[in-house]
Amino acid sequence: MTATNVHPPSGQNQSGSLAGSIPQELQPALLAKLTALADDLIVLSHRNAEWTGHAPILEEDIALANIAQDQLGHASLYLTLLGELDGTDPDRHAYFRGAREYRNAQMMELPKGDWAFTMLRQYLVDAYEVLWFSGLKESRVTALADIAAKALREKKFHLQHTALWVERLALGTDESHRRMQDALNTLWLYVPQLFQPVEGEEALVAAGLTPDLGEIHGRWDSLVTPFLTDKCGLTLPTEPAPDLSREIHSEDLIYLLAEMQVVAREFRDVREW
Repeated sequence: MTATNVHPPSGQNQSGSLAGSIPQELQPALLAKLTALADDLIVLSHRNAEWTGHAPILEEDIALANIAQDQLGHASLYLTLLGELDGTDPDRHAYFRGAREYRNAQMMELPKGDWAFTMLRQYLVDAYEVLWFSGLKESRVTALADIAAKALREKKFHLQHTALWVERLALGTDESHRRMQDALNTLWLYVPQLFQPVEGEEALVAAGLTPDLGEIHGRWDSLVTPFLTDKCGLTLPTEPAPDLSREIHSEDLIYLLAEMQVVAREFRDVREW
């Protein structure tokens, strides 16, 4: 997994290696959190990359491809830290695990749908990530804070870009508004899983390693809800959200991984291209 526009974190905290700087009892929770964060971005970047050559205008074809590349770069940053903790190889993590081993939120694996669906999903995730990285910048672990500082600049541009598209489509024609509302009716049910902590995450928050998802959820709601309803004229669904688990996936992920992993699995012994 290679991305040219994001570089691995340059340093750890005062105690040297990342593994040496994290108390042993916190490492399983941090491994689970980094895995979930990386898997979210690996899967969503692939979904966004499916638009390459098919976006409605050439400029957006390039813009969304760049967003997908940035997401893959951010995933690589998380995978670098995973490797420092448990020896994870980024390529094997991405290309040689099945759907049952992935820990992404189910929103990420949903088929790309139409342009309204893709832009709204990306907007919802961008708003979450801007707030997540803003909080992670305050981490007591330098490597985590470094990731946030590098990724946050890009995420703010992503959020600005997708917010403009959501507003443009919601306030455009009757057809574009209907498509945006349909997308919201589907995606809103998956939102709570973005703020679902992994096992042991409360300890990470208490130790100052990661931000509190509850606080982020409140800030996200204050940002996103008035934008969608007041500015874009959309109606939030009232249907209760299902109880989702990061360990359970739809068949959509199976097909996505089959396509994404086919070359690596076919030529698994190749080390250089």
